[in-house]
Amino acid sequence: METDAHRQTQSLTSRLLQWCSQAWEAATETDVIGQLDDRTLAELSRDCGVSTDQLKRLANAGPHAADEMVALMLAINIDPAEVARLYPEQFRDMQVNCSLCESKDRCRHDLGEQVIDREYVRYCSNADHLKALQQEAPLLMA
Repeated sequence: METDAHRQTQSLTSRLLQWCSQAWEAATETDVIGQLDDRTLAELSRDCGVSTDQLKRLANAGPHAADEMVALMLAINIDPAEVARLYPEQFRDMQVNCSLCESKDRCRHDLGEQVIDREYVRYCSNADHLKALQQEAPLLMA
């Protein structure tokens, strides 16, 4: 029979391993971007639709830097897959905004407390986009 202490240790270990894995992914991406010559970096930035500075910052932020955006969309009844399908450029721009956001701690707190639906408009740089998307019935989840 598993004790509470054993479950807590497993949970802590799982979280620690996940954090290490994410940190390794981010470090690897940052290293790759850092090794590119200026021309290649400029071409990659142009292909991605971001500045070279943004590309470096995005690589440094890591592969899950926009996870809060998807969670927020779901919390306010917007289907992220439909937005990505119908408005890929806007979706990408919103991901960039989210990835580089300085209010992540507040956003994560509000997501955890399940108050994000009424609080995000105070600090989210995507708030105007999200409000507009909420007006489009095909984007709302059933």
